[in-house]
Amino acid sequence: MTPNAASPSGPSRRSFLASTAVATAAVAGGMPLLSACGASDSGSGGGSSAGKGSRKLLPTYVADDVVTPDIPSKYGSPLGFTGKLDLGTLKTSVPKKLGKGGKVTVMSPFWGSPPKQDNPYYKGMNDLIGVDVVWQNQDGNTYDQKLGAVLASSDVPDVVVVPSWNMNGRIPTAIINKFADLGPYLAGDKVKDYPNLAAIPTDAWQRCIMGGKLRGLPQPSPPITGIVPLYRKDIFDKQGYEVPRSADEFMSLAKEITNAKAKRWACLDMKWTAWQMFGVLSGSEKSLGWNLVDGRMINRIETDEYLEALEWTRKLFAAGVVHPDSMMGKNAPDPGPKFAAGEFLIYPNNITQWWSRTAEQATQNPAFKIWGMDVYAHGGGNPTVWAEQPAGIFAYVNKKASESVIRDVLAVADVTAAPYGTKEYMMTNYGVEGTHYTVKDGVPVKTTAGNNQVLNAYVMVASPAATIAHPDFPDVAKAQVEWYQRMGSFTKKSSFYGQMITEPSRFINLGNDFEQLEDDITRGRKKISDMQQAVSDWKSKGGDKLRDWYKKLLDDNGSAAS
Repeated sequence: MTPNAASPSGPSRRSFLASTAVATAAVAGGMPLLSACGASDSGSGGGSSAGKGSRKLLPTYVADDVVTPDIPSKYGSPLGFTGKLDLGTLKTSVPKKLGKGGKVTVMSPFWGSPPKQDNPYYKGMNDLIGVDVVWQNQDGNTYDQKLGAVLASSDVPDVVVVPSWNMNGRIPTAIINKFADLGPYLAGDKVKDYPNLAAIPTDAWQRCIMGGKLRGLPQPSPPITGIVPLYRKDIFDKQGYEVPRSADEFMSLAKEITNAKAKRWACLDMKWTAWQMFGVLSGSEKSLGWNLVDGRMINRIETDEYLEALEWTRKLFAAGVVHPDSMMGKNAPDPGPKFAAGEFLIYPNNITQWWSRTAEQATQNPAFKIWGMDVYAHGGGNPTVWAEQPAGIFAYVNKKASESVIRDVLAVADVTAAPYGTKEYMMTNYGVEGTHYTVKDGVPVKTTAGNNQVLNAYVMVASPAATIAHPDFPDVAKAQVEWYQRMGSFTKKSSFYGQMITEPSRFINLGNDFEQLEDDITRGRKKISDMQQAVSDWKSKGGDKLRDWYKKLLDDNGSAAS
């Protein structure tokens, strides 16, 4: 189970998350898994969540003392749990119902087939919370369209969930205009009425500030990159391959592994790992691609590291060590079956696949062992890894909601944010024992009803601090958390870390063509000089003006990074 797992730090983040959002919020045993304070740019919109003095808007952090993790968080890593699950020792984190029996409507993205409202999971959760939550689940793949239409109407549900990748166009302005300030209920020590919300990391709450108010409830994620170079450790051990510790060592190993006639290649497209090895600023959100260097705002595409990472990735393709499927780019098929068959031995992907690939191969291929490589600097030694945002999905409460409705929403959130090892966590993430899951040898396993009903609903309202727990594969859980901690020790925060940035609308499409150009260059269809020309064009078409806008934003509002 890897609730609140890290979001990917490579391009195509929106499409990647949309396809794996269930997995990143799911648990093992089930399915495999703004304008704020100025800087308005002459009325064209845009702004930041930071704001001087914004700290006073944030809830007081009070660490959870109900459950002690086996591996405490370090450098922002998830909490780790490596023991078997004992239902008899589960703690209670919400000793009495905080809900007052009211009705709350929630609109949220959903991937899959939503269950009927009267299913046992929804009934069980509503009884536990003391609130009648009515779900208006919408197709996650087309959610931005539905979201825009609903927010433009006068019929807005009590709660609307908005992932960060849907923060486009007029959505941020609509959030500021149509959703409530939760500060009177949660700012400072007020949050102590909801202990599980108080235990959410402060950086995650920072991302909830919009329009100078605390407007959202967060789903926290680790600020450390979650993209791992995954590899077939069983084959490495058998063949005597050593994990590479530099870009040159990776290339040498890749050539040694590859034998096209035998249908074996070293890897898939390694661009995401290249960003990490060469220290390229994150591309997962537009604002994370900017950083103040020696008094000047620099974008990731302007750096030597960016070009060097592309060139190294291009050389991998040119050397013939990349599996042919990767030539298709982002539309390549699911890597799982061919990775299991040994057609390639390394691929970069979300850390959730470390467990999910392990679980799916456990019975049919007992010798199979997937593991995660540490990332090294391209020349060897310690890398520079750039931080990701500490929260990526948010729930907002209708500004027209009464105080009783807001209190009922917070009652829901205090249950869904309960930590691992509690009765509330098990109910939120697994459902009703015997109906939705069973426990065998300390490992919870979802039933068919569990797989069909206990999906991405309540976890979308609010979640606890990022947690990794795999009672079925505790060695994987331990390794995942330790990987996060090693990478976390090399992680730096760029200038706009922890903020919810909305760029002015006139810049919204400025960088749209870069991802395709990256893929064309790495696959030999374009040259590095084409990227240099594209960057020059980007500057003249608005990049330099956008740079000035970001610089003024930083000057006016300051940085949330510390």
